[in-house]
Amino acid sequence: MSGDQLSNIKYEEEFIQNSRGVKLFTCRWLPADREAKAIICLCHGYGMECSIFMEDTGVRLAKAGYAVFGIDLEGHGKSAGTRCYIKNFDDLVMDSVTFFRSVAESIEYREKARFLYGESMGGVVALLIHRKQPNYWNGAVLVAPMCKIAEEIKPHPLVISILKKLSLIIPTWKIVPTENIIDSAFKDPEKRQKIRANPYIYQDKPRLKTGYELLVTSLDMEKRLDEVSLPFLVVHGEDDKVTDPSVSKLLYTSAKSSDKTLKLYPDMWHGLTYGEPPEHIELVFSDIVAWLGKRSGTAGRCPEDAHLEKSSVAEYAMMSAESERKLANDNLSSKTLHNGF
Repeated sequence: MSGDQLSNIKYEEEFIQNSRGVKLFTCRWLPADREAKAIICLCHGYGMECSIFMEDTGVRLAKAGYAVFGIDLEGHGKSAGTRCYIKNFDDLVMDSVTFFRSVAESIEYREKARFLYGESMGGVVALLIHRKQPNYWNGAVLVAPMCKIAEEIKPHPLVISILKKLSLIIPTWKIVPTENIIDSAFKDPEKRQKIRANPYIYQDKPRLKTGYELLVTSLDMEKRLDEVSLPFLVVHGEDDKVTDPSVSKLLYTSAKSSDKTLKLYPDMWHGLTYGEPPEHIELVFSDIVAWLGKRSGTAGRCPEDAHLEKSSVAEYAMMSAESERKLANDNLSSKTLHNGF
C-alpha cells in the first residue's frame, strides 16, 4: 500500500495472550484525521491473516471513517500455535470475543456502534460470536461465509467417515486431500501470486483435526441459521466454488433478522474483495460501505439493547445477470426487493 493511500490512516500492531497462554497478533487501522464513526472487527478466513492479506480491506474501511480491528487466530498468520491446527473451533471464537469486547468496551469506543466483518471461515466465526453475544453487535458484513463446505472441495466420503476417529489419534497430520484453494478462490493470476508469496498464509494440506472441526462447524451452522437475529449484509460471488452461494441464500431466508441484505454478483469467485478485477472489488466495497453507512448512527447501543424500532423492510438484493442488464440503463449495480409491513 502506497504512502499516499495510508496518509490519513494510522496503523498499529500489538500482541496479546489468550486464556491458554498463546500469543496472538492483533492490528488496527484508524482514521488519522477524524473521529471514527464506528468500530469494525475483522474475522479472517481459513489459512489467512489480517495484516497483509486484509490490509486493503482495513484501509478502505478506515478511509470510510471506521476504526478497524483484526486478530490472527491461533495457528494463523503472525500468531503463535501449530500452523493452521484447529483443536477446538470454539477456542477461536472465544479468543475473538475476548479481544473484540476489550476494544468495544474501551473508553474510546464504548459509545460507538460495533460491527463484525467476516470472510469465508471468518463469516462463521462472526456468526458464532453473534450466537454467544446475541444482543451485542449492531450488525455484520459476511463475505462468502462458510456456512457449508462446497461439494467440489469437500473431502472424499471415505475420508469423512473416518475423520473423527483419526483426528483423535493423529490430529495434526496433513493428509486431508482437497483441491488447491488459491486456484479455486482467486480469479486474478497476479493476486494469486501475491497470495502465494505471503509467508503468513497457510498453503499446505489441511490437518485432520482442522478438517474435522471445519466440517462439524459448517454442518452445525447450516442447521442453526434460523437463530441469526442481528442486521447483516451477505456478499457472495455467483461463481464461488469454495463456499456455496446457495447457503447464503438459505441464511437470508432462514435468519430471523428483520434487517438483512443479500447481494450476489455474477461472474465473481470466492475472493470477491481481493481476487477480482479492480472494478469488481470497487463495486463490492461500495455496497459494503453504503450498507455500513446507513447503520452507523446507533452509537453506543446495539439494536436490541436500545429497543430501536424494527426496520420495516428486509432488503433482498440478488444481483443476477438478468437483473444487471435490466438495471444497466439506470446505472444501478443490484436489484433490491423490499418486504414491508
